[in-house]
Amino acid sequence: MADAKRLAKYHRRRDFAKTAEPRGRSAGSRAGAPSYVVQIHDARSMHFDFRLEADGVLKSFAVPKGPSRDPHDKRFATPTEDHPLEYREFEGVIPQGEYGGGTVIVWDEGTFRNATSDRDGHEIPLAEALERGHASFRLDGRKLHGGYALTRIRGTGDGEREAWLLVKEADERAAATGTPDPRRARSARSGRTLGQVAAAAASGG
Repeated sequence: MADAKRLAKYHRRRDFAKTAEPRGRSAGSRAGAPSYVVQIHDARSMHFDFRLEADGVLKSFAVPKGPSRDPHDKRFATPTEDHPLEYREFEGVIPQGEYGGGTVIVWDEGTFRNATSDRDGHEIPLAEALERGHASFRLDGRKLHGGYALTRIRGTGDGEREAWLLVKEADERAAATGTPDPRRARSARSGRTLGQVAAAAASGG
């Protein structure tokens, strides 16, 4: 199972008798390439949640403007608590009054390859790279592709509030299209918009 300590903050913040979010009880490791997911979350403030699989959990960042395909866009990102791997598939409505209350859709999903290395060219594990403050990776998703990097620009990882940048690499998969309007964007899993998911939940569908 995923280390309980890694998910302690996630569990503390949620009442699973009220929210359909996953508890994260299944095995925290699996075969194959590590996964990532980008969810759009219409909570108190609209934002994208960018999550990368590492050490049996999803390392998570709130990205207000969402990841961009344009290398000129430097997207501000804030780390949030680790989420269980099952959260990759979560789509629905978190009840108002609960932590993160609002509608969630899976905007993009796929796998990634860690591309972080030291000066000698040896790979640095993703979780360790994030602790150090810089991680590079290549996404192979439904919508996002190619190299990206997360870099800490404020804070030291010791409890001080951190600020990061998520930036697209200027490679063959770069484009000038930026990020879609989150209210018009459609789920990579269901094809529905935020509004359609919210309406279905309200009608019991």
